[in-house]
Amino acid sequence: MDRRHLTLRLPLPRPREVLGTTLALGVAGLPVARAWGLQWGAREDELDATLPGDDLTPGADLVATRAIGVAARPQDVWPWLVQIGQGRGGFYSYDVLENLVGCDIRSADRVEPAWQDLAVGDVVRLHPAKGLDVAVVDPGRALVLRGPDAPAGAAPPPYGFSWAFVLRPDPRGGTRVVVRERYVYTSAASRLVAEPSCLLSTVMTRGMLRGLRARVLAGAEGSTG
Repeated sequence: MDRRHLTLRLPLPRPREVLGTTLALGVAGLPVARAWGLQWGAREDELDATLPGDDLTPGADLVATRAIGVAARPQDVWPWLVQIGQGRGGFYSYDVLENLVGCDIRSADRVEPAWQDLAVGDVVRLHPAKGLDVAVVDPGRALVLRGPDAPAGAAPPPYGFSWAFVLRPDPRGGTRVVVRERYVYTSAASRLVAEPSCLLSTVMTRGMLRGLRARVLAGAEGSTG
């Protein structure tokens, strides 16, 4: 046989096979993507650390710990952090997306003295009709919010929830801003609500942390300019 005229022809994959392979790879990658979203930016010591507010939701079924470094002192980050909330400084994230669902958010670009006083028992609103109770205020160190208890006779919320913002001095310089969400399921269907909520919070928390850092650094430059 003359090998010069030997041609190897491979069958082209069918569209259905391509689609099936793509879906299989996507499903296989979901656990990796989920883990990345739950731990975005966080270091091992931050993932393992016991943070303020952890005791509010013992035995949490779902935990997300995300973090970012800011080249500023904790006391310089705190004024931006303490003023978060709807009707206050906003959340420094994607206002357009939040306002699509009626949140009426306008993220501030400066520290406002009127928004610096926050006390345990106050409410930080996510939406004009929805808010979280302030559970911990430790100036320069931690702000912790928690889901409110259901009114007497009302159905319980789908999950118990705490949201902690912790400022930790970074040994390498600056501040680590660590954000932790903890979800405690209250029913068999809780996961169906908590998992999508936590997925959405991956996007919004990344935007928030980056927006917070940008504002802190811009404020520092403005004060020295």
